Amino acid sequence: YTTMTGTTFRFRLERVRALRERREDVAKEELAGAMVAHRLCEEQEQAAADRVAQAQTEQRNGSGAPATATELLALQAYLERSEQAHLASRRDLHRQELELNRRRDALTVAAMERQALERLKETRRADHEREVARREGLLLDEMAINGFRRRAA
Repeated sequence: YTTMTGTTFRFRLERVRALRERREDVAKEELAGAMVAHRLCEEQEQAAADRVAQAQTEQRNGSGAPATATELLALQAYLERSEQAHLASRRDLHRQELELNRRRDALTVAAMERQALERLKETRRADHEREVARREGLLLDEMAINGFRRRAA
């Protein structure tokens, strides 16, 4: 908007502010992706834990009938593979937790940087509005004085 004195507010760091706003949006998207990946990893880790429990139960109970050495070895191998898969899924989950925390931190930093520029913009806008009001006040005072002089003459 244009004032009586013809000045409009223009924030010189608007491009930087817009860039920081975009960086914050990207950080939000990356955090959302990390949250989805983390949730998926949690589900995979739980499924692997369930397979280990199932393999342990099968090994303890067996089929009720006497088992051959080959069957016992197969059950043991299945249990070991299940445990290895569970350990791998736990490592993946830990990596995903670290990534999730990293993305949260990145979003926090991006938000703080954007907010700092937003506060600066608002401060500059308030300064501009005060200066415009001061100039318009001076202009109105001058107009009133000139009107008084014309009437007095």
